[in-house]
Amino acid sequence: MKEILRGLLPLFLCLNAFAGSTLSPESLARIGFEQKLNGQTPLDLPFRDENGRTVQLGDYFGSKPVILVLGYYGCPMLCTLVNDGLIETLQDLRPDIGSQFNILSVSIDPNEKPALAAAKKREYLKRYGREDADEGWHFLTGDEAPIRRLASAAGFGYAYDAGVKQYAHPTGFIVLTPHGRISRYFFGVTFSPKELQAALVDASADKTGSRIEQLFLLCFHYSPITGKYGALIMNIVRGSAAATVLALGGYVFVMVRRERSGRAAA
Repeated sequence: MKEILRGLLPLFLCLNAFAGSTLSPESLARIGFEQKLNGQTPLDLPFRDENGRTVQLGDYFGSKPVILVLGYYGCPMLCTLVNDGLIETLQDLRPDIGSQFNILSVSIDPNEKPALAAAKKREYLKRYGREDADEGWHFLTGDEAPIRRLASAAGFGYAYDAGVKQYAHPTGFIVLTPHGRISRYFFGVTFSPKELQAALVDASADKTGSRIEQLFLLCFHYSPITGKYGALIMNIVRGSAAATVLALGGYVFVMVRRERSGRAAA
């Protein structure tokens, strides 16, 4: 039941948020991941870390693979789900953050400041729950130009929606080699620990993975022109609702049988 509800949550959040969307179909079409495998991320880009210090992207590369998470810290929806899924996956990995790999969380919102990045770092490290992870998980903010350059190099398409005052963006993260080349993409909000472990091993050896099927956010099927959702998303909504009803019915049926069995035994 928990897994079903978690799977439906992104859908309901997207339906609610994009009801007031002002993005054009052309803008929505550009939102998503473009898989630029083996592409080089520009390591000379300037950012600010969670302590407000000016850093370069290349400061975090050299000896270990890096998980790059693009989003924004004030995101009320999908960024939280991505980081929740990532943390749960990392908790199932044997190596700790900072020992064999690092993580870079970079805000795509140029208005966000280091104080917010520091708050998010404290929150996520507390949830991760392993010592010394603060040395390997870094939270960056920056200006519009370096953010755009990094997102473009990473194939991360996003847009600001003034109608809902939020960023529309894809969900997932990118695994980079120690030299900043793109090794593997992960899409969605839940991830396989086994696949992530294998991806980190490949990235550490400067290997590049294969293209994978991309999971697009369901909210991108909303049309601001017609004010309606396409047939695909409506069918998914109906199917998800039916699955939820069946799951709830099955749960009630099992509980009733258990209760009757208990009474009969008594």
